[in-house]
Amino acid sequence: MKQFLAVDIGASSGRHIVGRIENGKIVTEEVYRFPNGSKTKDGHLIWDVENLFTEVKKGIAAAVERCGQIESLSIDTWGVDYVLMRGENEIYPCYAYRDGRTENAIRKMHALVPFEALYAKTGIQFQPFNTIYQLYADQQGGRLEGATDFLMLPEYLLYKLTGRKVCEYTNATSTGLVNTKSHVYDAEIIAALGLPPHLFEKEILQPGTAVGALKKEIAEEVGCNMTAVLCATHDTASAVLAAPLRGDFCSPYISSGTWSLLGLEQPTAHTDAASRTENFSNEGGLGFTFRWQKNIMGLWMLQSARKELGLNFAEAEKLARESVCDTFVDCNDSVFLAPESMCSAVRERAGALTDGQLLRCIYDSLALCYKEALSAMEAKFERKFETLNIIGGGSQDSFLNERTAEIAGVQVIAGPAEATALGNLLVQMVAAGELSDMQEGRECIKNSFPLRTYQ
Repeated sequence: MKQFLAVDIGASSGRHIVGRIENGKIVTEEVYRFPNGSKTKDGHLIWDVENLFTEVKKGIAAAVERCGQIESLSIDTWGVDYVLMRGENEIYPCYAYRDGRTENAIRKMHALVPFEALYAKTGIQFQPFNTIYQLYADQQGGRLEGATDFLMLPEYLLYKLTGRKVCEYTNATSTGLVNTKSHVYDAEIIAALGLPPHLFEKEILQPGTAVGALKKEIAEEVGCNMTAVLCATHDTASAVLAAPLRGDFCSPYISSGTWSLLGLEQPTAHTDAASRTENFSNEGGLGFTFRWQKNIMGLWMLQSARKELGLNFAEAEKLARESVCDTFVDCNDSVFLAPESMCSAVRERAGALTDGQLLRCIYDSLALCYKEALSAMEAKFERKFETLNIIGGGSQDSFLNERTAEIAGVQVIAGPAEATALGNLLVQMVAAGELSDMQEGRECIKNSFPLRTYQ
């Protein structure tokens, strides 16, 4: 039977998961895991991409050693971040999206192209770390001089494995530079910002496209050759592909991890004023579909607070369950993006809280943010959503699922937890002919992984 390898890298950890189909079910095995995180250098937050590539290779070797021949592999990561190239050489550093270096660039850029005009063309919500602002900051700082390419992080890692530089659709849309109608980089925006046009000349490819075989030296290092394939390289896009949604384009999801991405799959982008005002994004999906969704701060707040309080997951959840707090905070407040102290940032907004009240405040505030986003979606489509499918690692947080069901007034369907890796694998399986299409893949997921329901 054919085996496939998903390399799924998040902002805090990466994992290598081998998948195959047995008796109509998808069987997965985690073969390698490694820590990840941004580092501070010269006052900036950066990614150690050299170490990332080393860990990717180690994981591939571990997969071959444990499972034998691998048919293909693909890599997904978070969106917006990239590596600049000068020919075959990297232009360091690779900045992390939480760095905050775009603050001055945003103001200058919007003087050239107002956000309303950007949104009308690209449908991408405002976030201070969007690729477009990072690239404009690079241009203002002279970093684009001599640059021949910019590669989103997964495509950069695939390039290091295969020697081929490519551009994948779902991740390209996260840049805030792709036109929702033409599905290519918007030449008018690029010209208005004075960005080098040659950086945007690559064809934007759909998930399922083969990148190529591993370079000879890489194949020898990891123990066998295999084909690299483009999955939906933006991790949220991969996760949503694995969501066991009810019906076509009509069931809301939350891809729950460091960020909570709440939205709907849609056949077309929504770039109307209401969507812009509510800060909904239109990120690309498989087959030029869109994920009309909203970024909510997500588990980052809980992870940061737990770490600061010296509590593990179970201890923090127990403390939150036992506490009562009637105060809420706006989880999308920029103060929570990269504070020196998450606990201090929450108390600054919510007042003097005990540790238990602080954790309960975060749980309930996240659930309230979900409710508000759902209400905006219901107003947009003039319908009531009865269910909410929570996928990804955050789907395992029972207390957050319970609070979401109660506060948002929906039935929460939780799972699968490894949705991103599963979406990565499904694309490879369809490309290899193991599955007829993505719908068959979603049915396999429903049959393979138990879901949990919260009323």
